[in-house]
Amino acid sequence: MKKVLCRLLFRILGWKMRGEIPSMKKYIVITAPHTSNWDFFIGRCFAYIHDIKAKYLLKSELYFWPLSILIKLNGGIPVYRKNAQNMVEQIVQQFNSSENLILAISPEGTRSRVDVWKTGFYHIAFKAKVPIVLSYIDYRKKEIGYFGTLEPSGDLEKDLKYIQGLYKNVVGKRQDLYNDKIY
Repeated sequence: MKKVLCRLLFRILGWKMRGEIPSMKKYIVITAPHTSNWDFFIGRCFAYIHDIKAKYLLKSELYFWPLSILIKLNGGIPVYRKNAQNMVEQIVQQFNSSENLILAISPEGTRSRVDVWKTGFYHIAFKAKVPIVLSYIDYRKKEIGYFGTLEPSGDLEKDLKYIQGLYKNVVGKRQDLYNDKIY
């Protein structure tokens, strides 16, 4: 039912889907820009249409009853930002102990403008030996999709410059809040 409803919504709203859907069992998918609450809605619709059962990180402040029940059923993992020590290691352990795990992360970490992207997604992928799937939401083109996949080389600066180049012309809903500077 969710799949049909989301397809209908995409058709009505004029959104297009681009790129090949990864068939891997474990990966991190990053999505940018993240400048609006609508990004989550569009991203989840895309995931429902393609039966992608991704987990995602969400600030713990949103985990209150009854919303917490819906978030957990929908794949949310609470992040306790006040004591988020060793978050990278905790997620690496989850990857290492899972047969299937798709984790969606917004590297900006917030809908507000940031000086540079957070690099935790890269460190998790490198340590867990999982690829990074490069996803985007472009409001100018009304398009959501994938640029492709990156196997982290361990050369953080080189890999992040490559990623930054891909997102250079992607337009967020609130472009004034988007900064594609990664490093």
